[in-house]
Amino acid sequence: MTMPQAHEDASTFWEGHYAKLTQPSGGRPSAILVRFAGGLVPGRALDLGCARGDDTIWLAKQGWVATGVDVAQSAIDAAQRVAENAGVAKLARFARHDLNVSIPDGAFDLVSAMFLHSPGKFDRAAALRRAASVVGPGGLLLIAAHGSRAPWSWADPDTVYPTADEELADLSLSPSGWHDVFVGPIERIATGPSRQTATVIDTVIALQRQT
Repeated sequence: MTMPQAHEDASTFWEGHYAKLTQPSGGRPSAILVRFAGGLVPGRALDLGCARGDDTIWLAKQGWVATGVDVAQSAIDAAQRVAENAGVAKLARFARHDLNVSIPDGAFDLVSAMFLHSPGKFDRAAALRRAASVVGPGGLLLIAAHGSRAPWSWADPDTVYPTADEELADLSLSPSGWHDVFVGPIERIATGPSRQTATVIDTVIALQRQT
C-alpha cells in the first residue's frame, strides 16, 4: 500500500487508494466482528469506515439491517455493487460520511469501527465518541485498533500503539452508562496484500450500553 503523503487529507488519500484497486475485495469479515457479533440477535448495525463493504455485507447476511459508511465514494460505489451481486442490497446500505463532520443518526444495536485509522486530519477519538453517541440502549460498541505493526504496514517501525485502556480513556465515556464486555489485546494471524501472513495484536474495546 502506498505511503500516505503528509499534505493529503483523509478523503483525498482514500479516494485515490480505492480508485486504484482493480482486484475485488476478499469478502472476509473482520475476525473481531465475527467473534463479538456472531451470536447477537440481529437488529440495526452501523459499520464505520466500511471500505468495500465486507463487514457490512456479512452483517446483512446474518440478518442485520446494516449501514456502512466511508469517506471515499469510490469505496461506497464498490460496496453497493457487491451487495447487489450478493442479493443483500435491501439489508446492506451504504453512504458517504466524513467522520470528522457527520455520522448517521442512531439508535443502532451495533456500532463497529474496525481499524478506523486514517492519514491526514482525522480526529479518531472524536469520531469514536460520535460512534458511542448513536449506540442504543442495550447496544454494543465494538472498536478494534492496531496493537502491533504488521510487516507490510505503512506505519513507522517505531510506532508505539496505545493500549485498550488508554483508548477507552480517550473516549471519556461515563462508566455508569456502559458495561465492559471486553477491553484488551487479542492476538491473531493476519494476511497481507501479497497473501503473506504474520501474527499481530489487535486492541479491542467491546462495550454494551446500559438500558
